[in-house]
Formats: sequence, structure tokens, C-alpha cells
Amino acid sequence: MTPQTPYTKALEDREPIAAMRASADRYRQIAAGWTPAQFERTYAPGKWTARQILIHLAQSELALGTRARMALTTPNYAAQPFNQDDWMAKEQKLAGKDALEAFLALVTMNRAFFDGLSAAERATALSHPEYGALTVDWIFHQLAGHQIHHLAQIEQIAGQVEAGGAG
Repeated sequence: MTPQTPYTKALEDREPIAAMRASADRYRQIAAGWTPAQFERTYAPGKWTARQILIHLAQSELALGTRARMALTTPNYAAQPFNQDDWMAKEQKLAGKDALEAFLALVTMNRAFFDGLSAAERATALSHPEYGALTVDWIFHQLAGHQIHHLAQIEQIAGQVEAGGAG
């Protein structure tokens, strides 16, 4: 049974490894040639810029990949929540291109990690104070759907970049 995460709708019925590969390829295709100014565009007033979205994605890959690894190596592991806005506030110096490269590197690492897990390993349990009882497979599906969710925002920004509109 496919775990239900906040990003299940974004992932739909896609296989997570293939979805992660396709998403990473699309992010690279869209933003690899952007200028620093293009990374500072947003998809809507008051929302994160492309650079901030990419930082958030890299941070999420780092945090959730670590959670999965900790769950597999720490008995009765309890994940710690984090505030994405607090994390973002501490990461303002990272350039857009560097954020893209960090995100893509972490996706590659996590994809290989999850792809190497057995069904029993993916069924490993952990707890989370907000989400309750989870599994490593839940984290895997969460990451894949999260990438797709934010890809729609990056694609909106890309449309503005191509049109030369203000962001």
C-alpha cells in the first residue's frame, strides 16, 4: 500500500525513484542557465523566489534523507520537527546556482540510497511529533512528491523568465 503523505496528490501513481529522476532532470533543464537575477524571481507576490525554493528543496532533501538514515540505524528513532521558515532565514547567502547544485546533488544521493533499500528496510518505523507513526517508505514518497509540488512553482517562474516578465 502506498503511504499517504501531504504530497501524495503531487506524486499521483508515479514510482518514486523514476519521479525523483524526472524531477531532477526537469529542474536542471529549467534553471541551469539562469542568471542570478532570474533566480530571484517569484511565482507570486509574497512567495519564495526560485533561489529560496531551491534552498528549501535542498534543506528538505538533507533533513528527510537524514531522518530515513537515522530511522534505519537508531532503534526507536523519533524525528525532530523543523520550521522551514526559520531554516530559510539562516540560509540567505547561498546563490541560486549553488542552491540548484546542492539540491541536485542531494537528490542524487537520496535517490541512490532509497533505491538500494529492501522492502523490509523501507518498512522500518519511526515516530514524528506532528505526523505520528511513520516509515522510511513514507519519507521516500514524501520527498518524491515534494519535489513535484515545488517543480510547478519553478515552472511558473520559468514561464516568466521566457516571457521576460517581472518577478
